[in-house]
Amino acid sequence: MNDYNITASLDITRETCPITFVKTKLKLETLNSGDILEVFLKGGEPLENVPRSVKDEGHKILKLEQNGDIYRLIILKQ
Repeated sequence: MNDYNITASLDITRETCPITFVKTKLKLETLNSGDILEVFLKGGEPLENVPRSVKDEGHKILKLEQNGDIYRLIILKQ
């Protein structure tokens, strides 16, 4: 399952928008360029907004996978 060298992990499955992206952005700000952040989130608005907002910030989505009702988003900080 862990096919990336994950630098940090964030669980926002209990959060609602826009806090989901705010927490993701704040976590990304603590990382260095080239670090990889793993984010666990729910479907619906978080699934629509977080990946899009991360891309808008200039970061790269490496992978998005579903495991039941939880999604795992792998982000490369640019």
